[in-house]
Amino acid sequence: MRSTGIRRTVAALGVSALALTACGGNTDDSASGKTRITVNCMPPKSAKVDRGFFEEDVAAFEKQNPDIDVVAHDAFPCQDPKTFDAKLAGGQMEDVFYTYFTDARHVVDIGQAADLTPYVKELKSYGTIQQQLRDIYTVDGKIYGIPRTGYSMGLIYNRALFEKAGLDPDRPPTTWAEVRTAARKIADLGGGTVGYADYSAQNQGGWHFTAELYSQGGDVVSPDGKKATVDTPEGRAVLRTLHDMRWTDDSMGSKQLLVINDAQQLMGSGKLGMYLAAPDNIPILVKEKGAAYEDIAIAPMPGGRATLVGGDGYMVSKKASPAQIRAGLKWLDHMFLTPGDGFLGDYARAKRHDAPVGLPEPRLFAGAADAKDQQVKKANANVPVGNYQPFLDGNASLDMKIEPPHAQQIYSVLDGVVSAVLTKEDADIDRLLKDASGKIDGILARG
Repeated sequence: MRSTGIRRTVAALGVSALALTACGGNTDDSASGKTRITVNCMPPKSAKVDRGFFEEDVAAFEKQNPDIDVVAHDAFPCQDPKTFDAKLAGGQMEDVFYTYFTDARHVVDIGQAADLTPYVKELKSYGTIQQQLRDIYTVDGKIYGIPRTGYSMGLIYNRALFEKAGLDPDRPPTTWAEVRTAARKIADLGGGTVGYADYSAQNQGGWHFTAELYSQGGDVVSPDGKKATVDTPEGRAVLRTLHDMRWTDDSMGSKQLLVINDAQQLMGSGKLGMYLAAPDNIPILVKEKGAAYEDIAIAPMPGGRATLVGGDGYMVSKKASPAQIRAGLKWLDHMFLTPGDGFLGDYARAKRHDAPVGLPEPRLFAGAADAKDQQVKKANANVPVGNYQPFLDGNASLDMKIEPPHAQQIYSVLDGVVSAVLTKEDADIDRLLKDASGKIDGILARG
């Protein structure tokens, strides 16, 4: 899964006319004296501000590199799981194409990714990217992709409801026992107020179960990727906590089978105390759901062990020529990989257009590059950054764990487990986990 925010700020729209004229694009146009590359994930016309930023940055890149012609295709979402494999197999994928972190090995395994290892020395920013993010696109010692953003899950909470419930909004819960206690107090406010909400449909329940399992020190799949590891004390602890909050405490509300939009609606309307998400949910809560920046804060994942991380990046088509690979890496450097600049990092430009600046993520860089990026962000911040400090402080001690292999298939299995616990008071947790473990073993065995 992915989170919802800076990578998902645009509304759905079909492929543009420009895209239709150049789909796939495996010719580099060298006869014209230019190297042409097709790229995707351009915001659609309906997202006027983001679209304008993207076009402005592409134009600046082409001016600096007159020998490169960039043909951008718009899309929302940037990758459609229903068509992704078909585009790859049919040779219709752009030369430089967007992927989720969980796609990397799959794209390599089916032989559709260019090996970038001989070229990354030309990518001046590569060494500034966090090592754990670079590792995601490194398969069997070879580099096949470049990270663009990264996120980690935390506990979004409503400061105003914390105060009304007699809780200290500057001291958010750090354990699941504290989450449970806080959720009870918030639910006791009445009037339809929900203390804690969780997803249990559309694979999102499995996604959150995974995050919660990580937070307990557990895992979904064994290190060798061959066996399920959900039927464990940690897995039972996750489900027991959810069961007790739902049925014993009545702090999760009676409406279940929720998805991300349901939790966002509740939080935006001031009726929800807490839910798990990444920081990029915050501007959606404010701009689309009616919340105020002052009321919304984020803490680290409860449990103190680990949190789920995700994100996205770009890979290059196996059919791309060496000239196209080099051009694509130059484009990535310009667009996304310069601290404090580019499509996602020009914080001064974002502030001028009333876009939120100062959220604690995405955080792509390490060392001096990160320090520079954070310095520019801080100088242009227009949101209450103090509300996010607990998240930053707590994350420093957590293990950052990526989603499991075959994530969507596994999440579908775990959806049924979570939904059963939240909709059936007598759900047999041991049986649910045993059955889920067998199904996940089958998914892993099929590869």
